[in-house]
Amino acid sequence: MLENNLKTVLEEISGGNNLGEKITLVGASKTMSAQDINRAIELGLTVVAENKVQEFREKTELISDKATQHFIGHLQTNKVKYLVGKVSLIQSVDSLRLAEEIDKTAFRRGVIQDILIEVNVGGELSKSGFDFSNAKENVLAINNGFKNVRVKGLMAMLPHVDDQNLIISLCQKMRALYDELKNMGLNFEYLSMGMSNDYKIAVKNGSNMIRLGRTIFGERNYGGNNGNI
Repeated sequence: MLENNLKTVLEEISGGNNLGEKITLVGASKTMSAQDINRAIELGLTVVAENKVQEFREKTELISDKATQHFIGHLQTNKVKYLVGKVSLIQSVDSLRLAEEIDKTAFRRGVIQDILIEVNVGGELSKSGFDFSNAKENVLAINNGFKNVRVKGLMAMLPHVDDQNLIISLCQKMRALYDELKNMGLNFEYLSMGMSNDYKIAVKNGSNMIRLGRTIFGERNYGGNNGNI
């Protein structure tokens, strides 16, 4: 199953997004064993990501170095120390305070930590991220104000709804913001947008990084509200 799932997705995204950009596939490996994750890596998965710090700490040393590791979950400031310098990208920076803590920790460790800024494009109370209305100013504040973080792009969790037109419009809003900031000179590479239920729409509307869990690994018991990954 894993082999077929991964092969299917890699074939689907092989042509890039609607703008001709290469799509980075991130395997959301929540609840999966290191053995299963390494199997996926052997089959061609090059990026894996956890969304809980504890799971990352338990698995990180067991994961093949053939893949890079990201963090994609909500991050508390007191847990930043477990990730800085150990993951190649923290995708879920959702506040100035969190960015500041990452910057301070990175400075102490003598590293530059790559991050994405999370934008709550759907305005959902249940989700983290900067409100779309002030995302631009906050991205610029983080990019210009902290020397030990490097803003590599934006991340969004799209609403889990059946209204495809709404999803399309939100994707296009995110892409427009991404392009505006990139054209201002920011060193953007990634617009991380699209999970198992909406990644096909996302890549047709500007996403160049998708975060897939069950589409790759199969159905799992998430024990929470993350079943759409």
